[in-house]
Amino acid sequence: MKKIVLAMAVLALAVPAWAGVTITATDEGGGVVAISYTSDANVSAFGLDITVSDGNIIAISDYNVGESNSVSKGYGIFPGGIVIVGGSVTDYNTPVADVNAPGALGGLGTSGITIEMGALYEDGNQPPLSGLLCRVTVDTDCTLTVAGNSARGDVVLETAGPAVTNLPVTTSVALAPACRDLLTPTEQALYDRYVAAGKDPTSWCWQYQCRGDADNAEEPLLFVGNLRVYNADLTILAASWKKAPEGGADPDADFNHAEEPLLFVGNLSVYNADLTILATSWKATSASLADCPTYIP
Repeated sequence: MKKIVLAMAVLALAVPAWAGVTITATDEGGGVVAISYTSDANVSAFGLDITVSDGNIIAISDYNVGESNSVSKGYGIFPGGIVIVGGSVTDYNTPVADVNAPGALGGLGTSGITIEMGALYEDGNQPPLSGLLCRVTVDTDCTLTVAGNSARGDVVLETAGPAVTNLPVTTSVALAPACRDLLTPTEQALYDRYVAAGKDPTSWCWQYQCRGDADNAEEPLLFVGNLRVYNADLTILAASWKKAPEGGADPDADFNHAEEPLLFVGNLSVYNADLTILATSWKATSASLADCPTYIP
């Protein structure tokens, strides 16, 4: 027999034993926050509000879809958006409740979403007592809050009884700065020229790129060990020698993030100053090099 209790239809038939449900929000970096749960008893559905103090919630991912079964156990029934035709599900949709549903928040692209996640399963395939509900992505530094939404069911136990939760919970979200943001205005202008030429200059925020490491990798040398600056980096530099962004220069070989003039030719982004940097670090190991000022771990 399949069981389902949707967050929109809670039947308080009796006063059941109360159970505890703990919701956690974990900043995983890059604007991604994992929303997880731990419970003392089987939970049938979650109706939660997720809001941010600044910016917007721009994506939701890594949620279960469909019935909870032996292959994939979880909360994959979305009562706010599921499409059923002729008794069959044609589209499970997503956990984000429709903005027009009573009590629902503004949805993706706004500062708040309401998620509704229920479980449908054969006996023995119920979701585990702990796990990941979903991940959400935000577009700026903020404080993210998860709270129960009573209008959409809050947290519902399999017994249709209420759960004792730790809601609301909050977490601080800090996005790593974009590489371009760490550069001087002059460097940003050159960075933008590389981008316009179809290149990706985010190598400028690698750990040792400004020291002559053009491939972001170590290279073995027999009887010596692994070297951070060696032949592969020289090869990359040689391929961009005396070139500007518009002429095919590789930003990975532009170690000083600057142009250099050559008489009767013009400004070059890969030239003598870059060769000098590589020569200074030639055969250096990672341990012997200082991090670049623009390094983003």
